[in-house]
Amino acid sequence: MALNMIISDTPTTLRTQAWADYALVDSGDGKKLERYGDYLVIRPEPQCWWAPKYPQLWDKADAIFDPHGEDDEGNWRFTRKPAEQWALGWEKARFYGRFTNFRHLAFFPEQAANWAWQKEAISKRNSPRVLNLFGYTGVASLVAAEAGAKVTHVDASKKAIGWARDNATLSGMSDAPIRWICEDARKYVQREVKRGSKYEGIILDPPKYGRGPTGEVWRLFEDLPEMIHLCAQLLSDEASFLLLNAYAARVSGPALAHLVAEAVGPGKGGRVDYGELTLIEDSKPPKGVKPADIAPREIGLSFFARWMAQ
Repeated sequence: MALNMIISDTPTTLRTQAWADYALVDSGDGKKLERYGDYLVIRPEPQCWWAPKYPQLWDKADAIFDPHGEDDEGNWRFTRKPAEQWALGWEKARFYGRFTNFRHLAFFPEQAANWAWQKEAISKRNSPRVLNLFGYTGVASLVAAEAGAKVTHVDASKKAIGWARDNATLSGMSDAPIRWICEDARKYVQREVKRGSKYEGIILDPPKYGRGPTGEVWRLFEDLPEMIHLCAQLLSDEASFLLLNAYAARVSGPALAHLVAEAVGPGKGGRVDYGELTLIEDSKPPKGVKPADIAPREIGLSFFARWMAQ
């Protein structure tokens, strides 16, 4: 008997708040002021149209990112000598912060909301097989493995795979059931479909544009539909979730939701939720700073859709 699939009537906002090693301290004038461990960092964020709450803090930043053009590339300026890497953590996962040439610091803090969700979904199953595509530095893979999953982590960047392995070592998870695969994600999925491989969970966080290790080109708007349909073929009969995240400005939550629903198909039933990942300013002002008479602001950073078995 065919099962009906439900698509949520309303979007969900997944809000990431400050934790011990990260906080959105302040925002405004097209930028955000963040704390990564003991580093205070300024990065561009054009949608922050308002004025900063704590202008006196911005001059204390240790690192400022200056973008070049409209892409994410640019250069960092430092007011103190930076470490090549420094240890951070979210719950039991440990990972290194790094100042990259693409404005981020080798992980995406707003993804903490997705990490928490996937951890809960995985912990309800007995050693599920999870595929993490475009896995970058591996934080989601570490969270999944710690929750009990057998993880296949795929990324086209040899450097990113190396950083992910470093993070596993830092987390005391060098022997965790994680396969680290440096390969073009689309080619890997195509081969897995031919092999008849199956997974109980799939995490897909593709870039807007990227290149594989042998020159393969990834373009989100051209290539995502095929990728999602291929991933849907990898879901086992006991599959519990498929999580899709996208950062492109022209993407929307409903568009991702209907793409996922079509790919998974009504035969599996279940539910598709969609919405936005956001960061919320820390409600606690830094030590010695008088609280501002302004509610914490919220910055939307990416859109998601996720299929869940009922």
